[in-house]
This record gives sequence, C-alpha cells and structure tokens, in this order.
Amino acid sequence: TLQINITKLCNQTCLHCHVDASPKRKEQMDLEAINRCLEILAGNETIRNLDITGGAPELNTHFDLLVTEARKLNKHVMVRHNLTVTLDGNPVTGESKDYLPQFYAQNQVEVISSLPYYQEYFTDKQRGKGVFEKSIESILMLNKKGFGEKDTGLVLNFVYNPVGAFLSASQESLEADFKRELDKKYGIKFNNLFVITNMPINRFKQQLKRLGAYDEYMTKLVNAFNPTAAEGVMCRSLVSVSHDGKIYDCDFNQMLDMDVVAGGEPMTIFNFDYDKLVNRKIMFGSHCFGCTAGSGSSCGGTTA
Repeated sequence: TLQINITKLCNQTCLHCHVDASPKRKEQMDLEAINRCLEILAGNETIRNLDITGGAPELNTHFDLLVTEARKLNKHVMVRHNLTVTLDGNPVTGESKDYLPQFYAQNQVEVISSLPYYQEYFTDKQRGKGVFEKSIESILMLNKKGFGEKDTGLVLNFVYNPVGAFLSASQESLEADFKRELDKKYGIKFNNLFVITNMPINRFKQQLKRLGAYDEYMTKLVNAFNPTAAEGVMCRSLVSVSHDGKIYDCDFNQMLDMDVVAGGEPMTIFNFDYDKLVNRKIMFGSHCFGCTAGSGSSCGGTTA
C-alpha cells in the first residue's frame, strides 16, 4: 500500500489528531509530486493499493485527478474521508464538496471515515460541536449511493478511536454495537469498523501531558504489548508519503519526521527504489507501543 498524505488542511480540529490538521494548515502536495506518485503506482504492480489521507484529502486541489488516474491504473483506492467536508466545503475557498458521494461511487472508492461513537455526546467531545449531526447526514448521502449496502461493491468503513487515554473494547463487539445502534436510530448501513489506538504523539500527547496522564498511558501501552499484534503492524506492508514527497514507514513516523533511510540517504518519491524500500530497516520509537498493545492497531483496525 502506498499511503499519501496530500494535505494538512482540514475543516475540523480534532483532539486526537496526530497530524495536527486544522483549517489553518496550508501544506499541500503539488501537481509534480502527485504525478510522481502516479508514476510509482504505474511502474510497480506489487503496489496494489493507494490510501489517500490528510487533513481532509478532498481539500487538495489535485485530489480528484489523483483518484481518477489511480483508478485508470486499476489500483484499489481508499480515501480517509472526513464526512463533514461534504457539507462544510472548503474552509478556505468556500468551494462546495457536495459532489463527493457521487464521485466516490463513480470511481468505486473505498471510503474510510472517522466516527468516534454512535452517540452525539462522545463524537462531538472528540471532534467538535455539531460534527455528529453532520456526519450522520453525510453517511446517509453515501448510503443513498449504495455505500455500505450489500452486493453493491461500494465499501464504507468507519474508524473508532477511544475518547480518552485507554484501550478500546474488542473490534468485533464494538462493530456489532455500532451496526445495531446506527441502523436502529438512523437506518445507517456500513461494512466494517476499524478500531485504532490513540497514538501518544502531537496533539493527543500534548493533551495527555496537560492532564498529567502521559506516563500512565505509556505504561498501559507497554504492559499490553502483544507479540502477535506486532506481526501485523502496517509498516510491514505500507509506506507513507508526506505532502513534500518524503517517504516514511507509517503515518505516525511521518508526523515525527522519522524518514526512511535506504542506501545511505533519505528516500523520497523522486529517488524511489522499490527493492531498497522492501529491504529497509523499519524505524521505531516508544509510540510504536500504540500499534502493538492488546489486539493491535493499524490503518485497517486490529492486527491480532
């Protein structure tokens, strides 16, 4: 999987955001880098998946181009879709994004969206006042296009992050709860729930330190280390690309500037070498205990 963070601009400022994304961020991947990523995808059949993230990735000027050209290459495209951007539009230009559900359906994009909980209070506490209501409206728009429905082939997955400094319940049980409650209250359908541990970096780390809970949280992660979960961590099958073309083992390492070094120099999309990449030594730090605690955590949910 080639995961690309194409912007740090977002219409929200979530408490747990490891990217520190917000409406004030200006970082954007330019067209030269977008085209180079497409060249890498075209030249490597073993890279079957493109995972587009941000910020709200839809706020990059070249987002639509990246999706449509990657689909022409027969790549599976996943978008870390910020549900509310469909209704809010671009916070800088005011441009409407209400076309997104139809665009995603036409391009058979796998939509992956954060939904901290199936209740308004907990979702708004983590993502901001009014976010839950807008998220529900946006999800229903996706459902109308066939996302999350059986036999359509249009996949809608949700991401759950605990609201606080603790490990979550099992992914299987939480998914069952989400499906039951969202269907009962709103008639919402979706495919999978991905449970992801809050990573002790950037904005969430700062919050933990303000509360005097950082050491306690790290101890909890270390004590819950699971060797089986470590076998399935995402850095073993994915690389992450920043808006300026630098390559990292994962999105979290990217935010900590722990770039990939292969052949004695930092690797970027402009000196990309697949063979060196797959034989690299993966960089790790204390935050990696977040991916190996309990049932594990990755971009696709639990790993064990």
